[in-house]
Amino acid sequence: MPDDSFTRCEPRLTSLSHGGGCGCKIAPGVLERILAGSLTPLVPPELLVGLGTSDDAAVWRLNDSQALVATTDFFMPIVDDPRDFGRIAATNALSDVYAMGGRPILALALVGMPIKTLSEATIGAILKGGADTCAAAGVALAGGHTIDSVEPIYGLVALGLVHPDQVKTNAGARPGDVLILGKRIGVGILTGAMKKGQASAAEEAALIASVTQLNTPGTELGTHAGVHAMTDVTGFGLAGHAMEMARGSGCDLEIFWADVPKFTGVREAAAAGHVTGASGRNWDSYGTMVDLPAGFDLLDRGLLTDPQTSGGLLVACAPEAADEVLAIFHAQGFDAAAVIGRMGAENPAPRLRIF
Repeated sequence: MPDDSFTRCEPRLTSLSHGGGCGCKIAPGVLERILAGSLTPLVPPELLVGLGTSDDAAVWRLNDSQALVATTDFFMPIVDDPRDFGRIAATNALSDVYAMGGRPILALALVGMPIKTLSEATIGAILKGGADTCAAAGVALAGGHTIDSVEPIYGLVALGLVHPDQVKTNAGARPGDVLILGKRIGVGILTGAMKKGQASAAEEAALIASVTQLNTPGTELGTHAGVHAMTDVTGFGLAGHAMEMARGSGCDLEIFWADVPKFTGVREAAAAGHVTGASGRNWDSYGTMVDLPAGFDLLDRGLLTDPQTSGGLLVACAPEAADEVLAIFHAQGFDAAAVIGRMGAENPAPRLRIF
């Protein structure tokens, strides 16, 4: 629950942002059009992962045994408690390093705050939340940049290390691979219910626990030969990030909807009208590439495309490695991790099929 000592004399953090968390992302279709023809990137041989497959981070080879993973992520408040906002934003930013199979080592804070609207105590609590998460991850928070902005913004530049031969991209999945998802989905819908005071204390606690849980299994999964591809599910929703894996790998992708872990109460929250606008924008961007089963209603579609903030890792692994991958998740406290689908046949124009 929000800490009233920060909020009773100030506006709620979420009231200061036009959209919260990864729901602030520019829709994937719009982003693709903006980037088309606007970038002429330099691609030296040391750049192992760049813009080519919309991956989670860039990777630069340093030497034969080390590569640098570099990423950044920031957004406006998704919750009203300032420390929780900082924790969530930092967890989300570090997730991209884990999604590449890396180990985060260094971070820089990106801070934009309405100085005349929020107290120094509130802003300090946001930064403290981010610093606490970095400390828990063993990451040195070594600096950053601040501006006075209209909306509160917080995030990190995150750097990590990985062996060049153990980089896990979203483009390595193979036909027949098993798909495993590490966290429950429904973050965007439930936070919408929280803002309206329509989520239970148990639902709020479960959500905060999930979005502040570091995706640490990614580092160990990076060393596993049976893991072929990995990404994290964030603002484009489960369907959007699954489609990025399908397109990057050149394979159809199949999801068994009943097996996807979902937050308790999320469908009821969707039925109460808490589906986000970002969900609709996501569907408009990639819906033509998705095959839905008969009877798949709009509430389920809203959950399939729901923007996740600090969501789970989506892992494609050999069938014989699935039990070991699940064991790695469960050993690190990811009780919701589950097999949710598989990679289909090779296809130059991949489709996402929901069953």
